[in-house]
Amino acid sequence: MKLRSRMTLLFSMITAGLLLAYAVVIYFSAKENREKEFYALLKKEAVTKANLFFNAKVDEKTLQDIYKNNRQIINEVEVAIYDTNFRLLYHDAVDIDFVKETPEMLSEIRKNGELTFYQKDWQVVGLTHLHGGHEYILTAAALDQYGYNKLNSLLRNNILVFIISILFVYLAGRYFTKKAFDPIMEMTEKAKVISATNLDLRLSTGDTGDDLAELANTFNQMLERLEKSFDAQKAFVSNISHELRTPLTALIAELELALVSKGISESTGLSLQNSLQDAKKLVRLTNSLLDLAKASYDPAEISFKEVRIDEVLLDAIHQLQQTNPEYKIDLYFEPNISEDETEITGHPPNDAITIKANEYLLKSAFINLMENGCKFSDDHRCKVSIGLSEHETAIAVHNTHNKSDDENKKPFVVVTIRDQGIGISESDMENIFTPVFRGKNKNYAEGNGIGLSLTQKIIQLHQGKMHSLPTL
Repeated sequence: MKLRSRMTLLFSMITAGLLLAYAVVIYFSAKENREKEFYALLKKEAVTKANLFFNAKVDEKTLQDIYKNNRQIINEVEVAIYDTNFRLLYHDAVDIDFVKETPEMLSEIRKNGELTFYQKDWQVVGLTHLHGGHEYILTAAALDQYGYNKLNSLLRNNILVFIISILFVYLAGRYFTKKAFDPIMEMTEKAKVISATNLDLRLSTGDTGDDLAELANTFNQMLERLEKSFDAQKAFVSNISHELRTPLTALIAELELALVSKGISESTGLSLQNSLQDAKKLVRLTNSLLDLAKASYDPAEISFKEVRIDEVLLDAIHQLQQTNPEYKIDLYFEPNISEDETEITGHPPNDAITIKANEYLLKSAFINLMENGCKFSDDHRCKVSIGLSEHETAIAVHNTHNKSDDENKKPFVVVTIRDQGIGISESDMENIFTPVFRGKNKNYAEGNGIGLSLTQKIIQLHQGKMHSLPTL
């Protein structure tokens, strides 16, 4: 779960807890107050009716009629009067007698002076009453329907307000955390596009001077240090490669002249031949290092132009076979490329496999792959095919540099290079793009471990992807 969501949930849960505690306190306080107030009302009604019975001398039938008439429209209080001998002197409705007083109950009331309890939802109060020097026992009971209705209404309102409040708090939390995290999201999106090829990019610090601005400044300072380090590394590799090329070229020329000279012994000729091979290896290594440095440049520093994949491949095949005449490379066009134009012109449709690329780097990538395919095969042969696909498969370079939307919808150009070589072990697959890494098959053919890492960088530079394929 993202930090933004966690903070929103935490904020909502804390607020929900506070609101729930407040609602519970309000509800139970109202419930307790209703109970106390109704008990007080029952006591008041009991004493009032006792005074009417004893002082006003209102006859029993009149009081009972008043009770029965009121009971039809309101929750009238049912009152009973007993003497100390537990003899019933007056009862509002003997036929109803909801309380059903017992001698034990009356005895407990007289003993304690007052007693309150519930019978189902009815509240009952019992108390002693003095009149004319005599003690009497009064009981009063009633159902507080109005109070219960108010309490239920309060409960419903609390639940409704709680739900609405939590929903509002959650939405408000989402909004405010989004506003709070917008600078962080902006920094994250900007950081996602920063890589070794565009370390000149920086995060926006704004003018707030807050913690996020300090974090952005710290990150920018780190990027500046990394950029200087990468620039120094690229400059070193580029400079050293250039510096090595001149003396190595001169050395190769001298060795070749020495080999064709007359009068050298066989052993001297063998030594010169070995030295010449070693010098050529050094030239290939320096060229690979220089290409690797170029592939690590910012794409904005590399020139792109429209090139045809088949022409780049033909140039790469020609260049590779010049230095390795024994290599055999077969070039095919997949059926999904228009066959009519291919048959007439000898080349596939121009627009279908034309992309914007750096021809030198792309040719270097193809040479590396075809050279690997040939030198690790017993027959020194590999097959190269060009096709189109809606998905990124094999070596896919998409024509994304075109400007129009229709052109951007073009399929991927897929170059597939297959061989019948010894292949790469599963344990080496995860490291094949590591510079200078050589797998278990390193004794089969010479190499410097730079080719595949260089090829990957070049393909990524052209917004393509590489995938391994099983050997034939």
